[in-house]
Amino acid sequence: MKRPLLLLFPVLLLFENCSTEPIENANGNDAVPNGSASTDLYFPSSTSGEWETLSTVELGWNPDAELALRDFLDEKDTKAFIILKDGKLAVEWYFDDHTPNTSWYWASAGKTLTAFTVGLAQEEGILAISDKTSNYLGQGWTSLASEKEDLITIWHQMTMTTGMNSLQFDCVTPNCLEYVADAGTRWRYHNGPYTLLQDVVANASGGEWTDYFNQKLRDRIGMDGFWFSTNDLNNVYFSTARSMARFGLLNLSKGIWDGEVILADETYLDEMKNTSQDFNKAYGYLWWLNGKSTYLAPGLPIEFDGELIPNAPTDTYAGLGKNDQKLYIVPSLGLVIVRMGEDAGENLLGPSSFDNALWEKLNAFIN
Repeated sequence: MKRPLLLLFPVLLLFENCSTEPIENANGNDAVPNGSASTDLYFPSSTSGEWETLSTVELGWNPDAELALRDFLDEKDTKAFIILKDGKLAVEWYFDDHTPNTSWYWASAGKTLTAFTVGLAQEEGILAISDKTSNYLGQGWTSLASEKEDLITIWHQMTMTTGMNSLQFDCVTPNCLEYVADAGTRWRYHNGPYTLLQDVVANASGGEWTDYFNQKLRDRIGMDGFWFSTNDLNNVYFSTARSMARFGLLNLSKGIWDGEVILADETYLDEMKNTSQDFNKAYGYLWWLNGKSTYLAPGLPIEFDGELIPNAPTDTYAGLGKNDQKLYIVPSLGLVIVRMGEDAGENLLGPSSFDNALWEKLNAFIN
């Protein structure tokens, strides 16, 4: 029997350590939605702090609901909140001592950065996501028998389908990477194999992960930020809220930044933001997807009925991180929305009821 997600979210704590988005068509397959972002997108300067603004009055957004949204964010220990409309800053709020120059952690919302960078590496030809992971990490990168280890590909790492035991959530050493099922036969949210994607890219490039990421992605769109391990196992991205918004805008514009093609592989971009496997319809390549009929959540092998974020537009896709770090992209409305801050109340790894509550306030404001 499927149970409401809110009743089961506390159980997740037991497991915690530390563009167009498709809509299902009548056949149950992914189809591109009718709505799409405006092609007339604004891009901020990559060499200065200049960023054009857009008045919410001009947009016709509800000024009464604006105050309620801001109070809600403040009550939920938000540090930074940004709304881009067609690339321009419609809302930019900071709370407490946070400023536009303050760096904050993305948590698992940063997985989206890795997914994009893997696409860049594949486009460059230094790897293919269908390749065995052992081609880049060597035999014995897990504790699995060689024939089981060889089933795991880069694609399995990006789709959370490696089949390994996820209870030692962040651990990346072979003794922690234990066999439970064959790769590709189940979905479990698991940081260890994800984190090792960065080693895959580094070894494929013959250099350091951070150098490759900075050169191929970060610096090209004017982002700031750095990767840092918060527990000597994972690798977490820290940046300003505006840098998260820049990356969201790059995805809204389908891999193109102010006329410069950053990632040209349309097939990969489409796959990244569509259902990637048969077990969790709401998961692409490290992106969370709204508008699906069912979903799985981190930590629980239970399928939930309904959309991931019922109050959000169906074409929303998102980077969702621990303690409610949020990056929402809504192509049909031309929106990029960023929330950075402390835990909003549930101490979860990614999706939480805060998503739906926030979108209730957003709908009152922008509709």
